[in-house]
Amino acid sequence: HYSGLEEAVYRNIQACKELAQTTRTAYGPNGMNKMVINHLEKLFVTNDAATILRELEVQHPAAKMLVMASHMQEQEVGDGTNFVLVFAGVLLELAEDLLRMGLSVSEASYSLITVIEGYEKACKKALEILPDLVCCSAKNLRDAEEVASLLHTSVMSKQYGNERFLAKLIAQACVSILPDSGHFNVDNIRVCKIVGAGISASSVLHGMVFKKETEGDVTSVKDAKIAVYSCPFDGMITETKGTVLIKNAEELMNFSKGEENLMDLQVKAIADSGANVVVTGGKVADMALHYANKYNLMLVRLNSKWDLRRLCKTVGATALPRLTPPTLEEMGHCNSVYLSEVGDTQVVVFKHEKEDGAISTILIRGSTDNLMDDIERAVDDGVNTFKVLTRDKRLVPGGGATEIELAKQITSYGETCPGLDQYAIKKFAEAFEAIPRALAENSGVKANEVISKLYAVHQEGKKNVGFDIEAETAAVKDMLEAGVLDTYLGKFWGIKLATNAAVTVLRVDQIIMAKPAGGPKPPSGKKDWDEDQND
Repeated sequence: HYSGLEEAVYRNIQACKELAQTTRTAYGPNGMNKMVINHLEKLFVTNDAATILRELEVQHPAAKMLVMASHMQEQEVGDGTNFVLVFAGVLLELAEDLLRMGLSVSEASYSLITVIEGYEKACKKALEILPDLVCCSAKNLRDAEEVASLLHTSVMSKQYGNERFLAKLIAQACVSILPDSGHFNVDNIRVCKIVGAGISASSVLHGMVFKKETEGDVTSVKDAKIAVYSCPFDGMITETKGTVLIKNAEELMNFSKGEENLMDLQVKAIADSGANVVVTGGKVADMALHYANKYNLMLVRLNSKWDLRRLCKTVGATALPRLTPPTLEEMGHCNSVYLSEVGDTQVVVFKHEKEDGAISTILIRGSTDNLMDDIERAVDDGVNTFKVLTRDKRLVPGGGATEIELAKQITSYGETCPGLDQYAIKKFAEAFEAIPRALAENSGVKANEVISKLYAVHQEGKKNVGFDIEAETAAVKDMLEAGVLDTYLGKFWGIKLATNAAVTVLRVDQIIMAKPAGGPKPPSGKKDWDEDQND
């Protein structure tokens, strides 16, 4: 017999466990892909927890707490969302074991508070121990080779086998646009996906690539001076409609000639200002296109205002709202603008020869859209990892090494604590085993064997030893030598957010939904429907 409190807590824990189990099998480089079909019937094939959660519409309020924690991890670090889910799910599972072990109806809320306090103490202790587990730091973030080696781990979990090639591309792109101030902006790395060839045909360009064709006859310009307009490349249209009465053919000829002359003067003024490339955010009129070709102006049309803004940032231009000739300050500059063909797709490239451009583009090639979407997610994780390293250069060993060391030290700490919360502290330590366990299970290796080997090695003081994912048996190796490293901030925020989410779920004893009560709706229509008709 359970009290109402226990029943509510168990139901909440069950919902969270099911959600965590979904993403647990996707953890690590050997994690299985999930095929997610969202409410718009769009298909996603990925093992990226952030994408899976974004496209799943989680309804249960308690499970939503875990989803919110992993979203916070995505915003704060950009990687490690699956760690938060798996860890929080196991914390709740072990809390359930504690409650079932020693819970009588009268002590329900007391036991819950004991578990919560134990988890909070253990979390605080884990975050104190974490700085001692740092095994190395990034030395020079402007060295592409070094950066590539640090990005391997985050890219490997999404694209196992292609991590070296992709990490090298991401490192080149990130290093080329890292400003002197060190404030790195993730939005400055753009991704352009073009179907065809294979992953190995992907490349990095300093500048921007658009899947567009040029509008006019000019398809290539060297030493480009760029005028950007947010309005259509067309003659001005008056606010009010006017009526023109034309009496003879001569007046008709003069009428259209006046419009042509005005357009000619406008385009000539733009060409005379020194601009040789015009980028417009609206439609291009036939007459304007004719005069652009006459004055050898290259015309590019971008429908997206975001693309227009990013281009302005890349080339240093100011978007003008009317077709006025740009001043030197308003014009953008880049080394070359040209129309190219990648596979069978026409692309316009704005290229910077110098490596200190404001924006870099990673051109992804692949056989299917789903594959390229997955590579884009791996690129996003790599870029976010680079951003985290610009904030904090410390790194901890991956492959479950950090987790086992934390488990070992927190278990020892739990034994020194008096009172009932020591059980919760030990369970918190046990929860860390879930990470190497998930890695081992997804690699098809006996998890218990791996964990016992890891504990044995860590007892000897080898803190950097983790699970060897490439061995066919339950083997361990030094993660620092293997180059499997996680960011310190990723682990720090992951532990903190997962514990907060688990504790929040444990504190909930009732879920109250603000919805109308059930029962049939009263008939609409007649106002006095319930009164006797004969009155």
